[in-house]
Amino acid sequence: MDEELDNIIVLNDEDGNEVNFEFLDLVELDGEEYVILLPTDEGDNESEPGEVVILQVEDTDSEDEESYVSVEDEEVLNKVFEIFKEKFKDEFDFIDEE
Repeated sequence: MDEELDNIIVLNDEDGNEVNFEFLDLVELDGEEYVILLPTDEGDNESEPGEVVILQVEDTDSEDEESYVSVEDEEVLNKVFEIFKEKFKDEFDFIDEE
């Protein structure tokens, strides 16, 4: 059970509420790193069940900390998600919504 908790990241939303995410992967694209997170809170109304969150990793002054910023560029999001889907195509069932 402890192993499962190692993958949990707690972030604050725009209202200052803590939201738990499961860390799924770290993807590198064009020299930048992006985390793929899955919300674990059932009561989260902002995302559909199974919808992942992609955030850019931003370095901070502290070596022990990093911060995550939202990605506004739809093209970057799609590229990162395609890399993630390719890496995990045998582990997850992806649903394309087009």
